[in-house]
Amino acid sequence: MKTVLAAVAALALLVAAPQARQKRHDASTLDSSLRAIIADSGAEVAVAFTTLDGRIEVSIEPDLRFHAASTMKVPVMIELYRQAAAARKLTLDEPLAIRNEFHSIVDGSTYTLSEGADSDKAVYAAVGKTLTLRQLCDAMITVSSNFAANLLIERLGVDNIRSTVTKLGADGMQVLRGVEDQKAFEKNLNNSTTARGLLVLFEKLGRGAAVSKKADAEMIAILKRQKFNDAIPAGLPPGVAVAHKTGNITRIHHDAGIVYAKRPYVLVVLVRGLQEQKDSAAVIAKISKAVYESVAR
Repeated sequence: MKTVLAAVAALALLVAAPQARQKRHDASTLDSSLRAIIADSGAEVAVAFTTLDGRIEVSIEPDLRFHAASTMKVPVMIELYRQAAAARKLTLDEPLAIRNEFHSIVDGSTYTLSEGADSDKAVYAAVGKTLTLRQLCDAMITVSSNFAANLLIERLGVDNIRSTVTKLGADGMQVLRGVEDQKAFEKNLNNSTTARGLLVLFEKLGRGAAVSKKADAEMIAILKRQKFNDAIPAGLPPGVAVAHKTGNITRIHHDAGIVYAKRPYVLVVLVRGLQEQKDSAAVIAKISKAVYESVAR
C-alpha cells in the first residue's frame, strides 16, 4: 500500500512541476512586457493583476500609495450593501433627502459641491427632493457622481467604511473623507489607495466574498454599467465584459476591475504624472491589452 501511495505522489509531482514552471514563465513574460510599457510611458505606474483561479499573478509597485480619486467609491458601495445585509440597518430603497451641504473632517465646518466640477447633473437636479440609496449608488459608480458619493459617505459613516475595508484585508485603500473637502486637502488629508488594496476588493467581489454572493452579483452588475471606458476596456476585444471603476484628478488616472475573459481576472492600473487623460488612458489600455493577450495564451 505504501508503495502505491508513493507512486501516486511521485506521479502528482511529475504532473505539477511542468504546470508550475509554465505559471512562472507566463508571469515572468507578462511582467517584462508590462515593465516595458511603463518605462516607455514616462509615468509612475502601479499594476496588480491576478486571474480569479489564481493561475497567474503579476504585481509591479503594488504597495505604492496614490491619491485614490474616484476608486474610493468602490468601498463606499461595498459598505452600503453590507449595511443593507447586516441586521437591516438600512434598505437600498430607503429615500435620502438631497442637500448640498457637507462637513469638513478638519473642523466640522460646512462646504458645498460645485456642479460644474462634477460628472453628473441628475443628483443636483434633485436638491430639495429625495433619491433612494440604490439610485445614489448607481450614479456614484456608473457616472462617478461626487455628489452621490458624499451623500452616501455621510449616511453610512466613514469609520464604518474603513472598518469594512480592514475586515476585507484591503488596508491599502484608505477612505478618510468625501470629495471637495478643501480644508482637508490643504492639510494633505486625502483618500489614498494602493494597487494591492483595490485588487483585494475586486477579488472579493469576483468571488462573492465581499458581502454575499447575491449582493456581490448586484454590485458587479452596477460596475459593468460603467460609462467611462477609455482605459481597461479600450485594450480589450469588443464584447468582453468589464466590471470596473475609474478615477481621475489632475495628473492622476486609475482603472480597476474584473475582466470577464474566458479565464476571468482582476486588473488594477494606477497612473500618476501624465497631464493629458488621453495619454494616461492609452497607457492603461496598452497594459490591459498585454494582460488580456497573456491570459488568452
